[in-house]
Amino acid sequence: MLGFADAADAWTQPRGNAQAEQSQGLRERPVRALASPGRYVTEGGEAFILDHSGARPLLRFDDSPEVWVLRATPAPRGDILYRNDQGDVILRSTPSGGLTLYTPRAPGGEPASQAGPGPGLRRPTLSPIQLVNFMVRQSDVASRAVGHLVVFEAEEISPGSETLVAEAAAAAVEALTRMARTSNLRDQAQQVRRIVIIEGARNNTEFSRGVLTITLDPREGPAGRPSSARVVRTLAGS
Repeated sequence: MLGFADAADAWTQPRGNAQAEQSQGLRERPVRALASPGRYVTEGGEAFILDHSGARPLLRFDDSPEVWVLRATPAPRGDILYRNDQGDVILRSTPSGGLTLYTPRAPGGEPASQAGPGPGLRRPTLSPIQLVNFMVRQSDVASRAVGHLVVFEAEEISPGSETLVAEAAAAAVEALTRMARTSNLRDQAQQVRRIVIIEGARNNTEFSRGVLTITLDPREGPAGRPSSARVVRTLAGS
């Protein structure tokens, strides 16, 4: 059995030096193949891993542990849009191999080019003990972000769903951390006292009386849990 430090290492990636990997020819290198995991850098220096090798495309930014599960939809001129679970466009690819990244910092999009190969983003399987340790660590991160104790609970989780639970916990912490740094969302983040993760017929998020409830659908694989964007919108509307 792996120790917690080993599990944590398997769940994180060292940040690359995005600026160092840019070059004069950045905008001239098209994305020729999205099937293999690759590391990409935008002209503005945003770096991310894109793994298109599975049933659903996966994306992770260098400055965040969250893995985004994307949904491909057709667009005019043969382009493909990649959306998150809230319908927000994250990437656009063109038939010629061009790739554009859309973020809050660049809502109009920034061209991105492959900087090299990247690791696959499928998470390693966690044991129940590793999940407990991971949740303790996430509780600590969330508590420091909002300034008070945030308790994590996982109720009636079926065997084999430990990795999905951990991904949901990481997404919730990412949401709280981002909200706590934003002046108009900080108060909503500080209302969260408990995060309860359960299984159900479909993935969902609800917030009531200090409790954020995250419902998972293990049948959907990595897509069976809400993203941090969905958590933010749930809490922002509370």
